Amino acid sequence: LPGAGAPETALLVTSLITGGVLLIPIVFYLLTLQNTLKLIARANRKMEPGLVWLLFIPIFGVIWHFIMVVRLSESIANEARSREIVLDSLEPGKQLGTAMCVLFVLGIIPVIGYITSIAGLVCWIIYWVKIAGYKRTLETATPVSQA
Repeated sequence: LPGAGAPETALLVTSLITGGVLLIPIVFYLLTLQNTLKLIARANRKMEPGLVWLLFIPIFGVIWHFIMVVRLSESIANEARSREIVLDSLEPGKQLGTAMCVLFVLGIIPVIGYITSIAGLVCWIIYWVKIAGYKRTLETATPVSQA
């Protein structure tokens, strides 16, 4: 890089690599959400699958995550009802997803932000696994057209 010394260049390269590595799980998370929505009949969806990628928009993405959690929960619940699938909750993933979002937002508060961010990360992983489980349930259940 013109005008940059070796330490600055090394820091930039390290930051780009770290950012790229951290981006990989987020992409797979969003793919899980998108693919779950694709399994849901259009009439039962509260959002289109491609809208999960709006999470990448700075600041808006924070608000969108809350909205997305609610809409995904409603979509899964609608599909389960229409296919007569019994789930473990009437609002699948909503409470856990909302807790995850709140904990991540609280991460901006000095001192306690570290704790809430770690708790948010744990909730994020659990939420992701939970949604992947609903996705598997939808994949293996009899589609409405074949019922």
